[in-house]
Amino acid sequence: MADDAPPAGQNPMADHDAERSRFVIRGAPGAFLTYRLIGTQLVLDHTEVPEELRGQGLSQVLARAALEHAKAHGYRVVPICPTVRRFLASHPEYESLVRTRDA
Repeated sequence: MADDAPPAGQNPMADHDAERSRFVIRGAPGAFLTYRLIGTQLVLDHTEVPEELRGQGLSQVLARAALEHAKAHGYRVVPICPTVRRFLASHPEYESLVRTRDA
């Protein structure tokens, strides 16, 4: 619902829902990024943003939250999700977190 979107003029915030292995946007039900933690690898699987909430940069907020979480905990990132891959392509500051094939 549009009423669940973050208020205009405010920066949307992401929360870590460890119990459900995902990051969520406060006040935006249905906007989330799922992950799996395998050892010290954070596998970023899927980003979902409901159609009525698209165009607000919520997927970028989710990607940044997941990457900052990985950085804070010393995890390597395995970006399976195309949305996260696109985010990484334009944010080289997170490049060192990405697990390469030989690492």
